[in-house]
Amino acid sequence: MRKTLVIGTVAMSIALSGCATDPNNTQKGAGIGAAVGALLGKATGDNDNSRLVWGAAVGALAGGAIGRYMDNQEQEFKNELAGTGVQVVREGDNLRLIMPGDITFATNSAAVNPSIDPVLKDVAKILNHYPKTVLLVEGHTDNTGSEEYNLQLSKRRAQSVKNLLIVDGVNAKRLTVVGMGEYQPKVPNTSAANRRENRRVELKIQPITR
Repeated sequence: MRKTLVIGTVAMSIALSGCATDPNNTQKGAGIGAAVGALLGKATGDNDNSRLVWGAAVGALAGGAIGRYMDNQEQEFKNELAGTGVQVVREGDNLRLIMPGDITFATNSAAVNPSIDPVLKDVAKILNHYPKTVLLVEGHTDNTGSEEYNLQLSKRRAQSVKNLLIVDGVNAKRLTVVGMGEYQPKVPNTSAANRRENRRVELKIQPITR
């Protein structure tokens, strides 16, 4: 039977140096974006022993093999996730899965909705089929509630999804998680529809190339 629901994602802590005292959300978002870039660098094996071990175990991609590998993975995600609400976005040699969090979680809850388990299992199955990738999983919220509460909620939700991905066989060494809170909205938080769009989880998938 066709799966019709969507999945959420993973988040852990991120150092927000300077952000807590900066009242400007644009500046906060920029600071967090820089920190996410550093995390993504770690996810490729830089400065992180577990991912260095993983990269050494599965090997790296090079040249034209990178594009083909990611092309094939992108197509499998699109085939398996059609109709679930998960967006599959290509960004150069990287992939991004965008998963609406309001379907994945109840309001103010970090417990993953059991009804999306089939979708999550399909995501894990494809990830396991393409082991030469590492992942950054981001949790995002709208701006309802305090900034600190939203940051913690996004972390807890992301961590919950990470745990389920591991249960479904994805090696923990491949996963870096981060809670973004309300700092990187897709659209302005000016309506209920926009806030729903901002409550999401994103899974960024990057090939191992060194």
